[in-house]
Amino acid sequence: MKHLAIAALLAALPVAGQAEGPVTTQYDGTFDDATFAVESAIVGQGLVIDHVSHVGEMLARTGSDVGSSKEIFKAADVFSFCSAVVSREVMEADPMNVAHCPYGIFVAETGEGVFIGRRDYPAGIMDKVEAMLDSIIEEAAFQ
Repeated sequence: MKHLAIAALLAALPVAGQAEGPVTTQYDGTFDDATFAVESAIVGQGLVIDHVSHVGEMLARTGSDVGSSKEIFKAADVFSFCSAVVSREVMEADPMNVAHCPYGIFVAETGEGVFIGRRDYPAGIMDKVEAMLDSIIEEAAFQ
């Protein structure tokens, strides 16, 4: 019986290097304030935002086209950007890390509040990307 419990626990653990789900921080304010804070934090670190995807608007606009009336987000945007310094470092270590670029930080509002977050990256050299993203999120969420 003990061995089954240990096997179940081990099966639930992520495989080394495997990414988990999104990393989120609740924001104490409005969606608009959160998007402004994220944009300011990204630019404040000397980075250029390549694109802002208005995911929430797209899902609201296309819901009826795909036969759904469910509101997923009150609002949701994804900020895409890159860092020449961090990207070079992670891609010199493994050129296939190009698959993770550009990096993104999202702001989403649901019935549970406003959240700022990012995807989880594989352990190892991509920890440098996560540290950069976490510093931006921390600055935006707690300024």
